Amino acid sequence: MENILVVKLSAIGDVIHALPVSYAIKEQYPNAHLTWVVEPAAYAILEDNPYIDELILFEKAKFRSFGGFLREIGPFRRRLRTRRYDASLDLQGLFKSAAIAFNAGAKLRIGTANMREGAHLVSRPVRGTHAEGHIVERYLDVARALGCAVREVRFPVAISERDAVAADTLLAREGVPEERPFVAFAIGANWPNKRWPAEHFAALADRLYHAHYTPVLVGGGRLDETIAQDIVRASEIPPVNLVGRTNLKQLAHVFTRAALVLGGDTGPVHLAAGLRTPTVMLMGPTDANRNGPYGQLENAIEVDRSCRGCWKRACPKGLDCLAAIRVDEVAAKLGAVLRGAQTQKREGMTCTGTS
Repeated sequence: MENILVVKLSAIGDVIHALPVSYAIKEQYPNAHLTWVVEPAAYAILEDNPYIDELILFEKAKFRSFGGFLREIGPFRRRLRTRRYDASLDLQGLFKSAAIAFNAGAKLRIGTANMREGAHLVSRPVRGTHAEGHIVERYLDVARALGCAVREVRFPVAISERDAVAADTLLAREGVPEERPFVAFAIGANWPNKRWPAEHFAALADRLYHAHYTPVLVGGGRLDETIAQDIVRASEIPPVNLVGRTNLKQLAHVFTRAALVLGGDTGPVHLAAGLRTPTVMLMGPTDANRNGPYGQLENAIEVDRSCRGCWKRACPKGLDCLAAIRVDEVAAKLGAVLRGAQTQKREGMTCTGTS
């Protein structure tokens, strides 16, 4: 294999789930040139990835009008075809990714088992041994079909020294120096029913302060800023609010320093799990078997509703889905995970000291 194309366009959480594919391919084919096609929102998470040789930006908005399509398709196709691909992996499984895979003209075209919108007519669906398992393993099954051994699952995220310093400086300015333990709350989500209520976050934040952990709010966008303001107003002691104040790589560095990250089934929480930070995920419309925190599925809290795992963006019953997950339940889980992490850290220090 000399040239390999991966098509995984969006969303941020889904692209994070696909990151181990880049490592698996380079582990098996270290001399291959790996090209990845991605949309703007998830571009930053792939930037400077040492296992990706080339990123091609697919700006979907430019193709929406007939005139835009005619104007953009030629240059985009030429960019795709600067290399003769031995294989393409369609990890998106939709019409737009199928069109990209088709235009790339790879000799071998494979994709995920659950492709839709005719994508299965362009790329051969791979139904591997994890077809009903976690989405990370489903993506890796496609890499396995390419001959990758997948000896180790890694989520490569390149954090520059500049972004790390910026994140450290921001935390210190907000009263969270390096020695101060904190828990990050990823408060937002694109799906309304993936969001835990603001008053629940506020109540938990107050408990964390009493347990000598600083609660830190993270997220981005106007809606998250509004939710953060609601949490601050409802708290006895206002949590540190970093919403809208970090880029994606700075957020990743914040997570590497966090004692724990809490949130719904959303991109930042999957990023935290990929970085192997202790992660607790609150789940309602989606299920832990497929979308839980990878490597930490025991830390998923699934709502006690008969309709959970419905996979609907908005509840057809009009329920505030995650409101049924009680603060007491989450506090107990956080306590158990934090104690476990502290025990592992002490054991690691003991082993290091006696070696």
